Amino acid sequence: MKAVIQRVTQASVTVDNNITGQIGHGFLILLGAGSGDTEADCEKLAEKISKLRIFSDENDKINLSVNDINGDILVVSQFTLYADCRKGNRPSFINACPPAKAEELYEYFMKCLQGKINGKIEHGVFGADMKVSLLNDGPFTVVLNCENGEII
Repeated sequence: MKAVIQRVTQASVTVDNNITGQIGHGFLILLGAGSGDTEADCEKLAEKISKLRIFSDENDKINLSVNDINGDILVVSQFTLYADCRKGNRPSFINACPPAKAEELYEYFMKCLQGKINGKIEHGVFGADMKVSLLNDGPFTVVLNCENGEII
């Protein structure tokens, strides 16, 4: 499972000109599920993200978590994180999780976050053509990979 975590001052996702998720200060998470991913990967990522300290404290040190700042999270599914571009110029997505299982993992990941995040958790629409808007704070972006229930 792969997660691209962007520290944002605001973010939203729109489907068919309708906002389906919108947050202020917090994380925009682009989440992709791979073919071998499990619920254990969702649990480990949610735990790590809830404690990830990438917000500045009163001394301008990167020392605070999303909960410390009462931040929100916007989760957007993105199977293209599993693009394999090693051969040719057209990406292969053979390593991405099949859509039905990926949607289950996406939903489970958000459920795991709910028990760990004080702020609101918003989301896009799985499998939809989404337009994502964000104001990246920093910019500050972190990529996490999880396999077999372990951050790698």
